[in-house]
Amino acid sequence: MKIVLTDSQTVFDNKVTAEPLNEFGEVKDYGLLRYDEIANAIAKADIVVCNKTLLNEDTLKSAKNLKYIGLFATGYNNIDIEYCSKHGITVCNAGSYSTNAVAQHTFALILEHFNNTANYNQYVQDGLWKRSKTFSPFVYPLSELAGKTIGIVGFGNIGKAVAKIANAFEMNVIAYNRSEKSAENVKFVSLEELIESSDIVTVHCPLNAQSENMFNKETFAKMKHGALFVNTARGGVMNENDLYDALNSGHLGGACIDTLKVEPMEQNCILMQAKNCIITPHIAWAPVETRLRLMDIVTSNIRNYLNGTPTNVVNP
Repeated sequence: MKIVLTDSQTVFDNKVTAEPLNEFGEVKDYGLLRYDEIANAIAKADIVVCNKTLLNEDTLKSAKNLKYIGLFATGYNNIDIEYCSKHGITVCNAGSYSTNAVAQHTFALILEHFNNTANYNQYVQDGLWKRSKTFSPFVYPLSELAGKTIGIVGFGNIGKAVAKIANAFEMNVIAYNRSEKSAENVKFVSLEELIESSDIVTVHCPLNAQSENMFNKETFAKMKHGALFVNTARGGVMNENDLYDALNSGHLGGACIDTLKVEPMEQNCILMQAKNCIITPHIAWAPVETRLRLMDIVTSNIRNYLNGTPTNVVNP
Protein backbone atom coordinates (compact mmCIF):
# COMPACT_ATOMS: atom_id res chain seq x y z
CA MET A 1 0.00 0.00 0.00
CA LYS A 2 1.34 3.42 -1.02
CA ILE A 3 0.79 6.33 1.36
CA VAL A 4 1.60 9.84 0.16
CA LEU A 5 2.10 12.85 2.43
CA THR A 6 1.67 16.06 0.48
CA ASP A 7 2.38 18.79 3.05
CA SER A 8 3.86 17.11 6.13
CA GLN A 9 6.16 20.08 6.61
CA THR A 10 3.15 21.87 8.12
CA VAL A 11 2.92 19.25 10.90
CA PHE A 12 6.24 17.44 11.40
CA ASP A 13 9.56 18.38 12.93
CA ASN A 14 12.24 16.43 14.78
CA LYS A 15 9.80 15.68 17.63
CA VAL A 16 6.71 14.74 15.60
CA THR A 17 7.36 12.46 12.61
CA ALA A 18 5.62 10.19 10.09
CA GLU A 19 7.09 7.04 11.63
CA PRO A 20 3.75 5.71 12.98
CA LEU A 21 2.42 5.49 9.42
CA ASN A 22 5.05 2.94 8.38
CA GLU A 23 2.92 0.11 9.78
CA PHE A 24 0.45 0.59 6.95
CA GLY A 25 2.80 0.41 3.97
CA GLU A 26 5.24 2.44 1.91
CA VAL A 27 5.26 6.09 2.95
CA LYS A 28 6.33 8.77 0.49
CA ASP A 29 6.81 12.11 2.21
CA TYR A 30 7.00 15.10 -0.13
CA GLY A 31 7.39 17.73 2.58
CA LEU A 32 5.44 20.52 0.92
CA LEU A 33 4.21 20.16 -2.65
CA ARG A 34 3.35 23.03 -4.98
CA TYR A 35 -0.10 22.87 -6.53
CA ASP A 36 1.29 21.89 -9.94
CA GLU A 37 3.14 18.93 -8.36
CA ILE A 38 0.19 17.36 -6.53
CA ALA A 39 -1.49 15.37 -9.31
CA ASN A 40 1.68 13.57 -10.35
CA ALA A 41 2.77 12.90 -6.76
CA ILE A 42 -0.49 11.20 -5.75
CA ALA A 43 -1.22 9.44 -9.06
CA LYS A 44 -0.34 5.97 -7.71
CA ALA A 45 -1.34 6.52 -4.08
CA ASP A 46 -3.76 4.31 -2.18
CA ILE A 47 -3.86 6.76 0.73
CA VAL A 48 -3.16 10.48 0.84
CA VAL A 49 -2.60 12.30 4.11
CA CYS A 50 -2.58 16.10 4.05
CA ASN A 51 -3.21 19.24 6.03
CA LYS A 52 -4.05 22.13 3.69
CA THR A 53 -3.21 20.64 0.27
CA LEU A 54 -5.90 21.44 -2.28
CA LEU A 55 -7.38 18.14 -3.42
CA ASN A 56 -9.94 18.90 -6.11
CA GLU A 57 -10.98 17.22 -9.33
CA ASP A 58 -7.91 18.48 -11.17
CA THR A 59 -5.46 17.11 -8.62
CA LEU A 60 -7.42 13.91 -7.90
CA LYS A 61 -8.53 12.73 -11.33
CA SER A 62 -5.31 10.82 -12.08
CA ALA A 63 -5.30 9.04 -8.71
CA LYS A 64 -7.18 5.95 -9.84
CA ASN A 65 -6.06 3.82 -6.88
CA LEU A 66 -6.94 6.38 -4.23
CA LYS A 67 -9.50 5.17 -1.70
CA TYR A 68 -8.74 7.20 1.42
CA ILE A 69 -7.78 10.77 2.32
CA GLY A 70 -6.72 11.47 5.89
CA LEU A 71 -6.53 15.00 7.23
CA PHE A 72 -4.06 16.50 9.68
CA ALA A 73 -6.86 18.93 10.50
CA THR A 74 -10.44 19.36 11.62
CA GLY A 75 -11.47 21.53 8.68
CA TYR A 76 -11.76 19.99 5.23
CA ASN A 77 -12.69 22.87 2.93
CA ASN A 78 -9.54 22.09 0.89
CA ILE A 79 -11.03 18.72 -0.15
CA ASP A 80 -13.57 18.30 -2.97
CA ILE A 81 -15.99 16.22 -0.91
CA GLU A 82 -18.47 15.83 -3.75
CA TYR A 83 -15.80 14.38 -6.05
CA CYS A 84 -14.52 12.06 -3.34
CA SER A 85 -17.98 10.72 -2.54
CA LYS A 86 -18.72 10.16 -6.22
CA HIS A 87 -15.50 8.19 -6.69
CA GLY A 88 -15.64 6.14 -3.50
CA ILE A 89 -12.88 7.99 -1.66
CA THR A 90 -13.34 8.05 2.11
CA VAL A 91 -12.31 11.31 3.79
CA CYS A 92 -11.55 11.38 7.53
CA ASN A 93 -10.63 14.40 9.61
CA ALA A 94 -9.13 14.87 13.07
CA GLY A 95 -11.33 16.71 15.53
CA SER A 96 -10.84 18.04 19.05
CA TYR A 97 -7.08 17.54 19.14
CA SER A 98 -6.18 21.20 19.66
CA THR A 99 -8.87 22.40 22.08
CA ASN A 100 -6.60 23.10 25.06
CA ALA A 101 -3.78 24.46 22.91
CA VAL A 102 -5.96 27.05 21.14
CA ALA A 103 -7.65 28.08 24.36
CA GLN A 104 -4.23 28.48 25.98
CA HIS A 105 -2.93 30.57 23.09
CA THR A 106 -6.06 32.70 23.15
CA PHE A 107 -5.28 33.71 26.71
CA ALA A 108 -1.58 34.07 26.00
CA LEU A 109 -2.56 36.76 23.48
CA ILE A 110 -5.12 38.38 25.78
CA LEU A 111 -2.66 38.48 28.68
CA GLU A 112 0.06 39.93 26.46
CA HIS A 113 -2.31 42.74 25.45
CA PHE A 114 -3.27 43.61 29.01
CA ASN A 115 0.07 42.91 30.74
CA ASN A 116 2.57 44.07 28.08
CA THR A 117 4.97 41.32 29.15
CA ALA A 118 7.11 41.45 26.00
CA ASN A 119 7.36 45.23 26.14
CA TYR A 120 8.41 45.22 29.79
CA ASN A 121 10.97 42.49 29.12
CA GLN A 122 12.42 44.57 26.30
CA TYR A 123 12.49 47.59 28.63
CA VAL A 124 14.64 45.59 31.05
CA GLN A 125 16.83 44.07 28.31
CA ASP A 126 17.52 47.58 27.00
CA GLY A 127 18.92 48.50 30.42
CA LEU A 128 16.20 51.03 31.19
CA TRP A 129 15.18 49.53 34.55
CA LYS A 130 18.73 50.11 35.76
CA ARG A 131 18.21 53.82 35.09
CA SER A 132 14.69 53.99 36.49
CA LYS A 133 14.02 56.38 39.40
CA THR A 134 11.39 54.01 40.83
CA PHE A 135 11.34 50.27 41.48
CA SER A 136 8.11 49.93 39.45
CA PRO A 137 8.28 52.10 36.32
CA PHE A 138 4.80 52.52 34.81
CA VAL A 139 5.96 52.60 31.20
CA TYR A 140 3.18 50.52 29.67
CA PRO A 141 -0.43 50.23 30.86
CA LEU A 142 -1.53 47.18 32.84
CA SER A 143 -5.10 46.05 33.35
CA GLU A 144 -6.84 43.26 35.26
CA LEU A 145 -9.02 40.68 33.51
CA ALA A 146 -11.24 40.21 36.56
CA GLY A 147 -14.58 41.94 36.02
CA LYS A 148 -14.12 42.40 32.29
CA THR A 149 -16.72 40.99 29.90
CA ILE A 150 -15.43 38.47 27.39
CA GLY A 151 -17.68 37.60 24.46
CA ILE A 152 -17.10 34.18 22.89
CA VAL A 153 -18.32 33.78 19.31
CA GLY A 154 -18.77 30.07 18.64
CA PHE A 155 -19.28 27.75 21.60
CA GLY A 156 -17.81 24.46 20.44
CA ASN A 157 -15.07 22.65 22.31
CA ILE A 158 -12.61 25.54 22.05
CA GLY A 159 -15.20 28.13 23.03
CA LYS A 160 -16.09 26.05 26.09
CA ALA A 161 -12.42 25.78 27.08
CA VAL A 162 -11.98 29.55 26.72
CA ALA A 163 -15.03 30.10 28.92
CA LYS A 164 -13.58 27.83 31.60
CA ILE A 165 -10.33 29.81 31.69
CA ALA A 166 -12.22 33.12 31.66
CA ASN A 167 -14.26 32.05 34.67
CA ALA A 168 -11.04 31.22 36.52
CA PHE A 169 -10.00 34.84 35.94
CA GLU A 170 -13.37 35.94 37.40
CA MET A 171 -14.46 37.46 34.11
CA ASN A 172 -18.04 38.04 33.04
CA VAL A 173 -18.54 35.43 30.29
CA ILE A 174 -21.10 35.81 27.54
CA ALA A 175 -21.34 33.75 24.37
CA TYR A 176 -23.09 33.48 21.02
CA ASN A 177 -23.65 30.25 19.13
CA ARG A 178 -25.79 29.63 16.05
CA SER A 179 -27.48 26.62 17.66
CA GLU A 180 -28.85 26.69 21.19
CA LYS A 181 -26.33 25.96 23.94
CA SER A 182 -26.11 26.17 27.70
CA ALA A 183 -23.19 26.18 30.13
CA GLU A 184 -22.58 26.99 33.76
CA ASN A 185 -21.46 30.58 34.43
CA VAL A 186 -21.98 31.54 30.78
CA LYS A 187 -24.76 33.82 29.58
CA PHE A 188 -25.88 33.24 25.99
CA VAL A 189 -26.86 36.36 24.09
CA SER A 190 -27.46 37.52 20.54
CA LEU A 191 -24.44 38.29 18.39
CA GLU A 192 -25.34 41.96 18.36
CA GLU A 193 -25.56 42.14 22.16
CA LEU A 194 -22.24 40.33 22.49
CA ILE A 195 -20.48 42.69 20.11
CA GLU A 196 -21.87 45.80 21.77
CA SER A 197 -21.23 44.82 25.39
CA SER A 198 -17.91 42.91 25.38
CA ASP A 199 -14.56 44.29 26.46
CA ILE A 200 -12.99 41.38 24.60
CA VAL A 201 -14.51 39.63 21.58
CA THR A 202 -12.84 36.30 20.81
CA VAL A 203 -13.76 34.23 17.76
CA HIS A 204 -13.95 30.42 17.81
CA CYS A 205 -16.41 29.58 15.04
CA PRO A 206 -15.69 27.67 11.80
CA LEU A 207 -15.26 29.49 8.51
CA ASN A 208 -18.33 29.04 6.31
CA ALA A 209 -20.71 31.09 4.19
CA GLN A 210 -22.36 32.51 7.30
CA SER A 211 -19.16 33.48 9.13
CA GLU A 212 -17.06 34.76 6.22
CA ASN A 213 -16.29 38.46 6.78
CA MET A 214 -18.56 38.40 9.85
CA PHE A 215 -16.24 40.94 11.42
CA ASN A 216 -16.23 43.91 9.12
CA LYS A 217 -16.57 47.70 9.20
CA GLU A 218 -20.10 47.57 10.59
CA THR A 219 -19.27 44.92 13.21
CA PHE A 220 -16.15 46.67 14.46
CA ALA A 221 -18.06 49.97 14.67
CA LYS A 222 -20.58 48.36 17.05
CA MET A 223 -17.86 47.13 19.42
CA LYS A 224 -17.14 49.12 22.57
CA HIS A 225 -14.59 51.89 22.28
CA GLY A 226 -11.24 50.46 23.35
CA ALA A 227 -12.37 46.82 23.07
CA LEU A 228 -9.98 44.00 22.15
CA PHE A 229 -10.64 41.76 19.13
CA VAL A 230 -9.12 38.26 19.20
CA ASN A 231 -9.12 35.81 16.28
CA THR A 232 -7.60 32.35 16.67
CA ALA A 233 -10.23 30.77 14.39
CA ARG A 234 -9.86 31.45 10.66
CA GLY A 235 -8.61 34.57 8.90
CA GLY A 236 -11.62 34.62 6.60
CA VAL A 237 -14.02 35.53 9.41
CA MET A 238 -12.64 39.08 9.44
CA ASN A 239 -12.05 41.83 6.91
CA GLU A 240 -8.41 42.80 7.43
CA ASN A 241 -8.76 46.26 5.87
CA ASP A 242 -11.71 47.07 8.13
CA LEU A 243 -9.81 45.82 11.18
CA TYR A 244 -6.88 48.04 10.23
CA ASP A 245 -9.20 51.05 10.04
CA ALA A 246 -10.84 50.23 13.39
CA LEU A 247 -7.43 49.98 15.07
CA ASN A 248 -5.78 52.99 13.50
CA SER A 249 -8.80 55.21 14.12
CA GLY A 250 -8.44 54.41 17.81
CA HIS A 251 -11.92 52.89 18.06
CA LEU A 252 -10.57 49.45 18.99
CA GLY A 253 -8.00 49.21 21.76
CA GLY A 254 -6.22 46.32 20.14
CA ALA A 255 -6.34 43.08 18.19
CA CYS A 256 -4.70 39.70 18.70
CA ILE A 257 -4.55 37.64 15.54
CA ASP A 258 -3.27 34.11 14.87
CA THR A 259 -4.83 33.54 11.44
CA LEU A 260 -5.04 35.54 8.22
CA LYS A 261 -7.04 35.13 5.04
CA VAL A 262 -3.87 34.37 3.07
CA GLU A 263 -1.13 32.34 4.76
CA PRO A 264 1.81 32.62 4.94
CA MET A 265 1.33 36.38 5.36
CA GLU A 266 1.49 38.40 2.15
CA GLN A 267 4.29 40.92 1.71
CA ASN A 268 1.83 43.82 1.74
CA CYS A 269 -0.41 42.65 4.59
CA ILE A 270 -2.04 45.81 5.88
CA LEU A 271 -2.16 44.61 9.48
CA MET A 272 1.62 44.99 9.71
CA GLN A 273 0.97 48.74 9.86
CA ALA A 274 -1.92 48.50 12.32
CA LYS A 275 -1.70 50.01 15.80
CA ASN A 276 -1.81 47.73 18.85
CA CYS A 277 -2.02 44.58 16.77
CA ILE A 278 -0.33 41.40 18.01
CA ILE A 279 0.09 38.76 15.29
CA THR A 280 1.33 35.19 15.68
CA PRO A 281 1.88 32.94 12.62
CA HIS A 282 -1.00 30.43 12.93
CA ILE A 283 0.65 28.52 15.77
CA ALA A 284 -2.16 28.34 18.35
CA TRP A 285 -2.75 24.69 17.44
CA ALA A 286 0.89 23.63 17.29
CA PRO A 287 2.39 22.62 20.68
CA VAL A 288 4.33 19.35 20.53
CA GLU A 289 1.77 17.55 22.68
CA THR A 290 -1.02 18.73 20.40
CA ARG A 291 0.68 17.51 17.24
CA LEU A 292 1.48 14.15 18.84
CA ARG A 293 -2.20 13.84 19.75
CA LEU A 294 -3.09 14.75 16.17
CA MET A 295 -0.77 12.06 14.84
CA ASP A 296 -2.43 9.49 17.11
CA ILE A 297 -5.86 10.42 15.70
CA VAL A 298 -4.65 10.32 12.08
CA THR A 299 -3.00 6.93 12.62
CA SER A 300 -6.07 5.55 14.37
CA ASN A 301 -8.32 6.78 11.57
CA ILE A 302 -6.27 4.90 8.97
CA ARG A 303 -6.14 1.75 11.08
CA ASN A 304 -9.90 1.81 11.63
CA TYR A 305 -10.55 2.38 7.93
CA LEU A 306 -8.37 -0.58 6.95
CA ASN A 307 -10.16 -2.72 9.55
CA GLY A 308 -13.52 -1.85 8.03
CA THR A 309 -14.68 0.43 10.86
CA PRO A 310 -13.82 3.95 9.66
CA THR A 311 -13.92 6.80 12.18
CA ASN A 312 -14.28 10.58 11.81
CA VAL A 313 -15.66 10.19 8.29
CA VAL A 314 -16.79 13.52 6.80
CA ASN A 315 -18.45 12.01 3.70
CA PRO A 316 -20.36 8.94 4.98
